[in-house]
Order: sequence, then structure tokens, then C-alpha cells
Amino acid sequence: MIHVERLSKSFLDYRRGWVPAVDEVSFDCQPGSVYGLLGPNGAGKTTTLRVLSTVLRPTSGRALVAGYDVETQPEKVRANIGYMSASTGIYDRMSAWELVEYFGLLYRMPPEHLKARMETVFDWLQMNDFRDVLGGKMSTGMKQKVSIARTIVHDPPVLIFDEPTSGLDIMVARVVLQKIAELRDLGKTILFSTHHMHEVEKLCSRVAIIFKGRVQAEGEPAALLEEFGQPDLEELFFHLVERADLNKTPANQLD
Repeated sequence: MIHVERLSKSFLDYRRGWVPAVDEVSFDCQPGSVYGLLGPNGAGKTTTLRVLSTVLRPTSGRALVAGYDVETQPEKVRANIGYMSASTGIYDRMSAWELVEYFGLLYRMPPEHLKARMETVFDWLQMNDFRDVLGGKMSTGMKQKVSIARTIVHDPPVLIFDEPTSGLDIMVARVVLQKIAELRDLGKTILFSTHHMHEVEKLCSRVAIIFKGRVQAEGEPAALLEEFGQPDLEELFFHLVERADLNKTPANQLD
């Protein structure tokens, strides 16, 4: 599971001083579910995910991933997560098979076990028809499947997806969402960052709406709509953003 308690992360700006990108964020994500971080670009979603994946150290607060503390046990955390970044690149001169194999070796998977696992993953993602295609010649959909494959090759219990459908056409995005739903049904703990309302509606059992680094509302989507008297998530989101602006929530543009 993922347990986040009053997590904060600030960055030093030489003109403005310390600027909060994440401000006392708290939530829990359970096995067999998808937890959504919903917010616009610059809301603090990516910073939160980078702290949870040990890329960044928190300024304050606490986070446990798969039972391990992100600050004091980063190696244990990294061994138990798969992190698919929104900005992850594909090496042009490596084939799909070589790319996924490389990441499996980074996780120190025994060669025989890695090969068997890769065969399973390539079958599941329907990647065998381009397993020898170089990254520089892959389509966008192929690249996204490779990114998913290298995220799950070591079969981690916790998966973190940062805007996994960003820039994809509707058909490829649909396949990506289907695969994430299948991973959920396999019992994985999944944290899913997006600014697309319909993706939350399709996948997430709970959601935190984040804006300017703060969680504006958290809970089950249907319960939040009832609580705030809004007809859908889009209207709820704009209602919370307007309320935050009226309350003069400290602004930041770091994500």
C-alpha cells in the first residue's frame, strides 16, 4: 500500500525564496485499487510522485510505499515499485526487447527468470510483432507499451503512473487504460496521475483533487459529488479551483 501523511516539498527560488510545490498532502492507496491524483499541470502531482518514487526527498511529512519509508529506506522502495514517468524517453538504438531486458537487469533479476517474465509481459501487451524494432523506428503506441513493460517487468506490488496517456491518440490511450485496469484486477496498488476527468471515472475508486500543491478534496468520486453538490467531476474540479483562489491558497507553478 501507499501511505502519505502531511507530505511537503519546497524548492528554493532565488527571487521568491522557498516555494511549496507540495503542501501537506495526505492520502492512502490500497492493494487492488487505483488511486487518482487529479489536477492541472503545475498542481504538484508530478512532484508528489517523484517523492514517492524516491527521485526527490521530502521537505517534511512522511510517506510509506509497500511498507518502506521513502526517506530512510529508498532502496527498498525502489525494489517494490514500478514508476512510469510522463517524460520517460525510449533509447533510439535499442530494440523493444533490449530495452525491457536492460531494465530487468537493473533490478538484478536472474537471467532465466527475466527471460520468462519478459515472454509473459510481451504476450500480455501484444508486443511480439515489434520486439526487434529499434526505439527510433517505433510508433507512439509501441513506445508507450515498452514504457509499461519496463515498468512492470520485475512484477512490483506498487505501480505509479504519471500522465500515462499524455499525447496519445484515443485508440492507444484506450489500450493503456485497459492494461492499467487489468493490473488493478491482479491486486496491484496503483497511483495514477492525470488531468483527464474521464480517466478518473473509468479507473479510480478514490481520488485526491490537487491544486497549487494542496489537496482540495479527497474521497470516492460519487461521495465527493454529493458532498459538494456538483453534477460531475469536471464541475467539481472547477468549483474547488475557484474556491481555492478565493481563499488565496499560496500559489506555485512547480510540478
